[in-house]
Amino acid sequence: MSKERVVGYAGFDPTAASLHVGNLVPVMLLVHLQRCGHKPIALVGGATGMIGDPSGKSQERNLLSQDVLIYNLECQTAQLKSFLSFEGENAAEVLNNYSWYEHFRMLDFLRDVGKHLTVNYMMAKDSVQKRLETGISFTEFSYQLLQAYDFYYLYKHKNVKLQVGGSDQWGNITSGTELVRRMAQGEAHGITAPLLTKSDGSKFGKSESGNIWLDPNMTSPYKFYQFFLNVADADLGKLLKIFSFKEEEDINAILVESVARPEARIGQKALAEEMTERLHGKDALNFAVEASQILFGSSTTEVLKNLSPAVLAEVLDGVPSATLSKTDIESGLGILDLLVQSGAKPSKAEAKRAIQAGSVRINKEKVTAMDAQMTSKDLLNERFILVQVGRTSYHVAVFE
Repeated sequence: MSKERVVGYAGFDPTAASLHVGNLVPVMLLVHLQRCGHKPIALVGGATGMIGDPSGKSQERNLLSQDVLIYNLECQTAQLKSFLSFEGENAAEVLNNYSWYEHFRMLDFLRDVGKHLTVNYMMAKDSVQKRLETGISFTEFSYQLLQAYDFYYLYKHKNVKLQVGGSDQWGNITSGTELVRRMAQGEAHGITAPLLTKSDGSKFGKSESGNIWLDPNMTSPYKFYQFFLNVADADLGKLLKIFSFKEEEDINAILVESVARPEARIGQKALAEEMTERLHGKDALNFAVEASQILFGSSTTEVLKNLSPAVLAEVLDGVPSATLSKTDIESGLGILDLLVQSGAKPSKAEAKRAIQAGSVRINKEKVTAMDAQMTSKDLLNERFILVQVGRTSYHVAVFE
């Protein structure tokens, strides 16, 4: 790589209409490859996606229809273009492996490709070994041979010498380097990165509500921003160094400041802003920042009341909620009852103490009177009341 421009690729199977945050590790490997002057290829698996990769899976995948696969491919291709540059001398390419499998006869594939890798060699791979007890179909068993042929095809037709991917792809990648050696007497290479996990060992890219998708219709820019804003301090250094384009000395300076003032979440904000703008653009970032200020900044009752239903739904989504009867508030609902029924406080005694301490706000406005009554005029978008106790504890009362 220090002697010549290398062409490298990573593969992405269209098992969903969107890539998720966990997929960004191989994407970032391609990004850094390109930033260092080499040429990246993103290979979308129109063919291999019809089979399903057994790596890291405990059971057989559900097979997708051709229409669904095509739609997923189109969506993922658009997302990849948010990260890679498709201009200049080392412009990225997106290829679909269906283009070279579409007219490949099965007998020709078995004769010309299958004979080069033994069953013993394929059985020794971790992705196969881990499935022997629960069972693996011939369909999924053949996946590594297809991915290996992808590497050979790209080596022959695109001068690709390198494949990158997550550590779960090691077996598939080395099958590819072996096939290049046997079929083309060539030399190919693989680089893998550890799968990204949080400091507690759980999967990175998931929140309590599920995957964090790159598609704004599946995970809004606001939620995407919030996901990075809320990463644990223990994970911050690792994530900045993987995902940020900042220089290492700048990242280290951010980390030093983050340790000195952890409550300011300086590093998390820097990461959230960079990732959100790169994927969704400046306008989406500005909205995400403004929406975050509504809950955790110095927003006012007036701002809350002027939010559109869609924006308010975004802001309140994920906040603990309780459904109350609209008839209760039409006749006036006492503040103590509201605090208890919304789940903000377990009892009226606790609610009284919170009001006495001056820590209760309704729709961002402080409440000091024990006998305060909430009425229909306090509803946001004729449905919601935002209950806040302290700086960060929020509950939503939903009136139906």
